[in-house]
Amino acid sequence: MLPTVSVALCTHNGAAFLEQQLNSIALQSRLPEECVISDDCSEDETLAIAKRFQANAQFPVRIFQNAQKLGVARNFDLASSKCRSSLIFLSDQDDIWLPDRITQTLQ
Repeated sequence: MLPTVSVALCTHNGAAFLEQQLNSIALQSRLPEECVISDDCSEDETLAIAKRFQANAQFPVRIFQNAQKLGVARNFDLASSKCRSSLIFLSDQDDIWLPDRITQTLQ
């Protein structure tokens, strides 16, 4: 039985990059069971991009908006703690994943 997969994606003012990364996650040959987005007080269109993705994704996308800025490490800790799957893939907002990243890692 294959393990379940969550993506923990952290954002902060990532509007210039985020859509490409979200698209690369959506185009995985093996989709994750969920994507958890933790936003660290963005002041640009990051949350709007995340919400548009959430509305159209083929898997659950849960978005958390920090009340105060946590910084990179604490933001990833928070995102990871919200994940429900047995494996967690960490994602920066400016990554672009190859289509078989999840599949190859699971193999």
